[in-house]
Amino acid sequence: MTNAAMNEPTAADEALDLLFELGCEELPAGPLATMAEALHKGICQGLTDRGLSFTSAAWFATPRRLAVLVSGLVPRAPDRETEVLGPPVAAATDKDGNWTPAAQGFARKQGVTVDELQQIETDKGLRLGLTRTEPGAIAADALPELISDAVAGIPVAKRMRWGRERHEFLRPVQWLVALLGDQVLPVTLFGLKAGDTSPGHRFHHPDLVSFKAPSDYVAAMRAANVVVDYQERRQLIRNQVEALARETGGVPVIGDDLLDEVTGLVEWPVALAGSFAEEFLSVPQEALISSMREHQKYFHLVDHEGNLLPKFITIANIESVNPATVISGNERVIRPRLSDAAFFFETDKQTPLAARTERLAGVVFQHKLGSLADKQQRMVGLTEQLSEPLGAEPVAATRAAALAKCDLVSDMVLEFPELQGIAGAHYAENDGEPAQVVTAIEQHYWPKQAGDALPSTPEAAAVALADRLDTLAGIFGIGQTPTGSKDPFGLRRAALAVLRILIERGHDLDLRQLAEQAVASYPSGSLDKNTAAAVTDYSLERLRALYENQSIGVDVLRAVTATGLTAPSEIDKRVQALQVFAKTEAAEALAAANKRVANILAKSENPVNGEPDPALFTEAAEAQLFNALTGAKQQMAPKLETGDYAAALAVLSELRQPIDSFFDQVMVNAEDPAQKLNRYRLLAALRALFISIADIAQLSYGNG
Repeated sequence: MTNAAMNEPTAADEALDLLFELGCEELPAGPLATMAEALHKGICQGLTDRGLSFTSAAWFATPRRLAVLVSGLVPRAPDRETEVLGPPVAAATDKDGNWTPAAQGFARKQGVTVDELQQIETDKGLRLGLTRTEPGAIAADALPELISDAVAGIPVAKRMRWGRERHEFLRPVQWLVALLGDQVLPVTLFGLKAGDTSPGHRFHHPDLVSFKAPSDYVAAMRAANVVVDYQERRQLIRNQVEALARETGGVPVIGDDLLDEVTGLVEWPVALAGSFAEEFLSVPQEALISSMREHQKYFHLVDHEGNLLPKFITIANIESVNPATVISGNERVIRPRLSDAAFFFETDKQTPLAARTERLAGVVFQHKLGSLADKQQRMVGLTEQLSEPLGAEPVAATRAAALAKCDLVSDMVLEFPELQGIAGAHYAENDGEPAQVVTAIEQHYWPKQAGDALPSTPEAAAVALADRLDTLAGIFGIGQTPTGSKDPFGLRRAALAVLRILIERGHDLDLRQLAEQAVASYPSGSLDKNTAAAVTDYSLERLRALYENQSIGVDVLRAVTATGLTAPSEIDKRVQALQVFAKTEAAEALAAANKRVANILAKSENPVNGEPDPALFTEAAEAQLFNALTGAKQQMAPKLETGDYAAALAVLSELRQPIDSFFDQVMVNAEDPAQKLNRYRLLAALRALFISIADIAQLSYGNG
């Protein structure tokens, strides 16, 4: 994988290539690419810091090696002139013209006489100093230390120790390659000295591969049955899987996570197709897919309607002379996993889902918040309250809430935790529960992560909201708010899910009221008294992430939330309208005017109450603004009533001219107290009209 760092060579010497490879016992697939990228970054940064320019650099990663290839590296960095500054010239001599101790001490420190110092002009005046020419770094000399630092900077979550000297790395290091041009660098790490050879594929080419030059690396390793380029290997796996799937008449499901993991497991990928008995297709396909994907790293196949086929594709790390044997071995391995899934499914179906409720009492949700049975009971109450405003059928919704967590104590979910909700839906269907209940049980976990689909029915949405609101209220109520990267109860995801359901499904519910309902479902006094406010503030803060993905500035969101709104759907309507309005010429002028109005009102010594009195106007611009304001109120009223904020903002934009005229022609702080108060009331009425949509003064245009 190539990550170019374009730096034109500046030395006259002929540029060289650099190869560094760190050979290990099999590294875990997950962090493989991250580790290689970190090594690449460390070496590139080290070269740049030393003034050693290069044309490009690429990183490579396989289960047994991390490598970096730098092309066009100058052997020697250009010399650099540096200025070393000493005391001010005025402080360098005394009144008799003799050098002061400060000047003498500075010269001594630099290894020169005082007379050799120069006067250098700086931003703070003339200072004594010295201009030195520092020889440029020599690549061959700098690289051993640079490479050592780069290796030390590789992120390793959990280190292994090996050998007498107790070396530490993610896995034991077995060999090193460090080649600059055709010369081996004197690099020593983990008790090993670097060379110019690397073992090929463990089975196909266990012999050492010798490199005459760093540029030979990729081709020489490929000849030894190792595809070192991570992205090339990843694409090769994809191509093989797709081609083999076409031959077998299926459509492969290639998720990025699984593709990355498999790429990190092999050096010489070979796709093989296998199958399993069709009788297993009676088991929920999610369980079969989980067995193949999570446990065996197989790619499953579906037909053109999306139905699971009794086939899979595995990626071997060897080109077998007898692939049928390898396939048979993989089929034997997967059969017990599928048999377990089938057994759990059939066993679980013998116990009605509702009968598992009692077992939930023995499962702790959170030790201060009770059991899963307690949580499920609270969910039922919340769901009942949410049913009418969401348009859900209350009997079906509350039934789904009463069964939603029952599958957590089933054998299937205990073995396959990722099937929570999915297993419950299958068992509910087997028990003869209505379709609305079945759907809500599965979809109450939706969306599981950013970008996932939302619950598709009102009943599912009601249970999904109840579940997350209960968790947010409970965890916030006992003071266990997320800190930094720690969020064990998934409160960030829960808050985002609540926001998305309310906004994207168009439910005009107030988040503060929902939080208060969730708090009220707990025993009195068990949660902090400020819990509802904390949940509301935390959840609304998550809107920033949603709008960042839509390229909507935080100033637009801030302008809307400054009105005190706590209904996410209503906030979104105003944000979307204001985002468009904010790009107009009128918006910038009105934002500036609103800032001015807000500042004036903030400086008022007394509260500004009451309506402006036209009889006290003495300037035409006052009357003009008052009349425009009165007309705007009348025009905006029906638009605000229907939520047509784009049209309401268009009405506000027509106030630009009378506002400008007012500030040009009217002295707000009049000498007459009655006139002054009246003008303050006029500005307060203007501000109130704008605030009815958003605080336009919060919009940022880079002018302060």
